[in-house]
Amino acid sequence: MDFDFLIDRLGEDGATAVGGLVLGLLFGVFAQRSQFCLRAAVVEFVRGRMGPKVAIWLLTFSAAVGGTQALILLGELDITDSRMLASYGSLSGAVIGGLMFGAGMILARGCGARLLVLAATGNLRALFSGLLFAAIAQASLRGVFAPARDAVAHSVLLHEDGGLELLSFLGLGDYAGLYISVACAVVAVIYGIKNKLTPWAWVGSVGVGSIIVGGWWFTYHMSYQTFESTQVESMTFTGPSADTLMYFLTPGGAPMDFDVGLVPGVFVGSFLAALFSRSLKLEGFKDGNSMVRYILGACLMGMGGMLAGGCAVGAGLTGGSAFSITAWIALASMWAGAGLTDTFVDRKREMAAVRS
Repeated sequence: MDFDFLIDRLGEDGATAVGGLVLGLLFGVFAQRSQFCLRAAVVEFVRGRMGPKVAIWLLTFSAAVGGTQALILLGELDITDSRMLASYGSLSGAVIGGLMFGAGMILARGCGARLLVLAATGNLRALFSGLLFAAIAQASLRGVFAPARDAVAHSVLLHEDGGLELLSFLGLGDYAGLYISVACAVVAVIYGIKNKLTPWAWVGSVGVGSIIVGGWWFTYHMSYQTFESTQVESMTFTGPSADTLMYFLTPGGAPMDFDVGLVPGVFVGSFLAALFSRSLKLEGFKDGNSMVRYILGACLMGMGGMLAGGCAVGAGLTGGSAFSITAWIALASMWAGAGLTDTFVDRKREMAAVRS
């Protein structure tokens, strides 16, 4: 695909940002209409129910993995130099960060991507939590929490010279990724039919997964059409949220790139989807205790996402589709952290309320 037309008119940085904006807008539409949410899927699963949220997450995951692996096999994509695979493999960061992020998304009732989608529909709790999430992520990346993050992330490394690709590490064949995606898709379809998913749930969940593939494809093709180095990446929201916040708050605080276009695009896409579906609704905090809960959740996600190398979308879908071993460990840790927090915080409180 030739992007010279776009680059000539907008410049390299502008063209990359527009790509992020367009993909983010589509992501926002699909995520809002499908109600895609890892937190909701984990809650259903740990409470013993393979419900619609689990089916939606599995559909999204299978689309992201299957599409990405198909492009790699066809020679249309090379992600070996991407951050997900080329950076050092932090086992400590993946486990501790994943546990923190999972706990945080239960407390804040949504991951970073879900908060952004909800904020665009009028949820002021999500707007507040999302801004705090971005601020803590920035503080963990380049601010006061950066030394602590570095110390934890470097304490246990899987590989000092580069991350490990899971399929190669396990000695599986080139087609193993496709087989895994097909298996996930079969389970998703079975439970999707069983739970009577709406047409938008089917289309939207596959659409979200396809946008992950689109992100990889776009940045890969841009990487060899630009003079300046362009990172091969796809959708993630911890680092981009921090960079977007700095871009709008401080002149020169962040470069114009794919990530800075992504976050506003998701917000606009979600807003338009909610507007046309008549689901815009202002919502706020119920009380002070509720606000404390969201604050703690946003802080845990901001720090945890930076430690884990990505959020529920960044590690879970983007890293998962690349079969980054640290991303898969982070994703498993997010499920564990979220499941434990739901069991010992939310369910315990619900049971106490019933007894009283």
